[in-house]
Amino acid sequence: MRLIKTPAKSGYVWFRQGIWLFSKSPLTFLTIFFTYFVSMLLVTHLPIVGSMLWLILVPSLFVGFMSICRDVIAGHHVLPLALFTSFRVHRSDVIRQLFKLGLIYLGLITASLSIMSLIHGGSLIKTIVSELKPNNDVSTSGIFLSHIAMGLIIHVPTMMLFWFAPLLTAWHRVPPIKAMFFSVVACWYNRSAFLVYLATWFMLVIAVSLMLGFVLNACGLTNGVLTVLLPVSIILWAMIYCSFYATYRGCFTIE
Repeated sequence: MRLIKTPAKSGYVWFRQGIWLFSKSPLTFLTIFFTYFVSMLLVTHLPIVGSMLWLILVPSLFVGFMSICRDVIAGHHVLPLALFTSFRVHRSDVIRQLFKLGLIYLGLITASLSIMSLIHGGSLIKTIVSELKPNNDVSTSGIFLSHIAMGLIIHVPTMMLFWFAPLLTAWHRVPPIKAMFFSVVACWYNRSAFLVYLATWFMLVIAVSLMLGFVLNACGLTNGVLTVLLPVSIILWAMIYCSFYATYRGCFTIE
């Protein structure tokens, strides 16, 4: 395994490769991501420990989804339970390392939420936890959107630490701390490509959202926004997850 220095245009290539990978087996990826989504709902609704347990499982499930991407490219038949491949095919020591990553991830997410709460008095945290729609005056004044932007900025270091860490730990036997360090180095080393990659996905998501809103308003179907938005969101997120594998293949040489 060797780190690759990529030009900025590689970010757009990763974007296209993610869509291409999804198009190879869209039904498979939609089924897998729906399984992922349902699993998240079931685990997070467990009393007391649900949300914490889900965050701990994130690295392991991420490895499972990336393994599916690798199998689809290789032309293998994939079943929905392949999402949980990390718990079936890896040795017990690798699973322990992934759980260590999960515990670190839980700690960093908790710290990020605490910082966000200190910065703006917890208004955004209350909205997220209670799953309530923000007040109109907050939304129109732009305060809520600024809180969202601040939350994303605070979360960037955690994203860099864990972008490649689960795969480096599971597939290359790199210890968790070193894997997180190498992940940050890889992201920073190819920062121009990642900026293009993230900007391209952001523009696509915004364009799709605006187009859906325009069409639904034109048809007078504003009450059915969530009904349409959920399947479209699942398709977009499945594509985005497929593109994660493209970033891994683009930043590291693979034997």
